[in-house]
Amino acid sequence: MDRALKRRLEARFGDRLTAPIHQRHDQTEIRIGAGEVPDVCRTLHDDPDFRFVLLADLAGVDTGTSMQVVYHLWSDTTTDWLRVIADGLSRDDPRVPSITFLWPGAEWMEREAYDMFGITFEGNRDLRRIYMPPDYQAFPLRKDFYLADDAARSPGAGVRHMEQTHGPRNARPGAAVRKAPA
Repeated sequence: MDRALKRRLEARFGDRLTAPIHQRHDQTEIRIGAGEVPDVCRTLHDDPDFRFVLLADLAGVDTGTSMQVVYHLWSDTTTDWLRVIADGLSRDDPRVPSITFLWPGAEWMEREAYDMFGITFEGNRDLRRIYMPPDYQAFPLRKDFYLADDAARSPGAGVRHMEQTHGPRNARPGAAVRKAPA
């Protein structure tokens, strides 16, 4: 882990961070508010002390209580990958500014996060569904998304038929068959 990177990040963004910087193995993680994304990412991209020129991935996250956007960045100035988490987005209307002005390839990644999680990337010029049909109303990777057969299922209803594990064909008669946890 690159402790010099941590010091540079603390010096530059200390007042903007929503949590302490976390380092583990070859990854450094910072958390910021959604409104800070354009300025922080521009600095990380343009500042010669950082030079995070590669956006390797962008992903939406549903924590169950709020939404997040996670950016994975690479720079030749450090051996660590940088994970930037835009934290605390509203579940009702998750919004974050687009970063396509820095990394044009983010357009497709933002569209995927929009399609699967319903996160709106303000400033993305082509924010529309990428996998699901245009008239689809739900967001399949959200924790509150249910399949059609889940509609009437309560948490105590047990294991659905498709989740059951089956014993071997030659099991002893009367032997108990273990079921997968719900």
